[in-house]
Amino acid sequence: MTSPTKMRIHAALAVLAGLGLRIYFVLRFPVTDSGDAPFYIALAWNWLKKGVYGLELHGQMVPVDMRVPGYPAFLAAVFAFAGKSSRAVMLTQVVVDLAACFLIALIASRLAPPQGRQRVALAGLWLAALCPFTANYTAVVLTETLVLFLTALAVLILLETELAGGSTLSPAGASARRGLSPWFLAGIIVGFGALVRPETPLLLMAAGLVLLVKWHRVGDWPKLVRAGLLMAAGLALPLLPWAARNWHTLHEVQFLAPRYSELPGEYTPRGFDAWTNTWLWRFRDVYTTQWNVNVAEIPIDQLPDSAFDSPQERQRISDILDQYNTTLTLGPKLDNQFSQIARERTARHPLRTYLKIPFLRIFTLSFTPRIELLPYSGQIFPLAEQWDQDQPDVSIAIALVLVNLIFVGLALVGAWKSRGTPGWIFLIVFIVLRTVFFAYFVETPEPRYVLECFPAFLALAAQTFSSRRQLSSTGSG
Repeated sequence: MTSPTKMRIHAALAVLAGLGLRIYFVLRFPVTDSGDAPFYIALAWNWLKKGVYGLELHGQMVPVDMRVPGYPAFLAAVFAFAGKSSRAVMLTQVVVDLAACFLIALIASRLAPPQGRQRVALAGLWLAALCPFTANYTAVVLTETLVLFLTALAVLILLETELAGGSTLSPAGASARRGLSPWFLAGIIVGFGALVRPETPLLLMAAGLVLLVKWHRVGDWPKLVRAGLLMAAGLALPLLPWAARNWHTLHEVQFLAPRYSELPGEYTPRGFDAWTNTWLWRFRDVYTTQWNVNVAEIPIDQLPDSAFDSPQERQRISDILDQYNTTLTLGPKLDNQFSQIARERTARHPLRTYLKIPFLRIFTLSFTPRIELLPYSGQIFPLAEQWDQDQPDVSIAIALVLVNLIFVGLALVGAWKSRGTPGWIFLIVFIVLRTVFFAYFVETPEPRYVLECFPAFLALAAQTFSSRRQLSSTGSG
């Protein structure tokens, strides 16, 4: 048992280390013009200053629903006090992320046996504070820091339910039962999370899957229905004002955001997406394909050999891209040709489309060096050639790959040591479900998409620092 004084010292040191790491990223690697950041800033500023949640298109302010409003609302709140300052947003995100570190420590503690909770909580706090893959997102105007905090809070609340045993609720859980149901409260938090990133309800889906197995007997169905209805009601509550706005302003039923985040009347090249889904699994290929559509040329010589099954198919795609590169517009006519090629490739190799590529995307999401926000290429292979060209770049990439492997190794060991403890399977199901979802149903394997798993991931990693004897004493709880 660690004394309260030592606990406070360890916690203070972890916070200082985490603060230093995040401030370093904010000062050294700030990002304001990458990906969706300009959209979020424009939406927030227009909402704050012009009272319109929209974008200026062709000289006219147009209401949109292409992004859910949670993160723009967060930005607008910061802008209201600090002006249009990205640095102020980043510093606010530093505070939010450090708060998330404490939530992760509490999640880790909740999984551990009573006699080892202080040790595991400190381990969770240190791991979360020193994790560079979450810390660097405080230095970018994107949703990840805020939604990671909301996810950690929702996970902690769900661990106060029958998902984590139910018979050994903490004082916080007992207090929650005297007020709002933790099922309903978790639904509300996830609802706010869905207003930041629309796939956040996957957390409730993971909880539902675990409950379906736990309460599969007929006698338990009333509990299953009650929990499901309470989570659904809580989820819907924060989404209703947004849905009402979309109905009133845009005359459409939209509780989240369009599947492809398109502007009103904008064409979505789904055939092109279907074609890339038959071969694209490396994140670097997203830069030359998905993110170039209707923006820049797509040179065929920058596509990997796996994008073509034969010289004839390569020529067909070359002809289509030649037409696209002339106009930089991928309309229905060209898109239909990509769709036909995608169907042919899938018919020839269905296992490639439905198993191999998703599996490789899972590998990308799980084991990438996660340097997409840093000024490094991340190219490691061929190692000798890359080393000769840029030793510092390769060194950083290799170091981050090793750090990622260390975190993955700790999580695997922690998951094994904590197997059978209350709440363990819920965290595992959530991590697997979210990772598989993005591997199968999202066209771009961006490593940031799985950051929302990190509260569960780091909490499991912290279990490595609980002794086997301690865990065995509660394994049947």
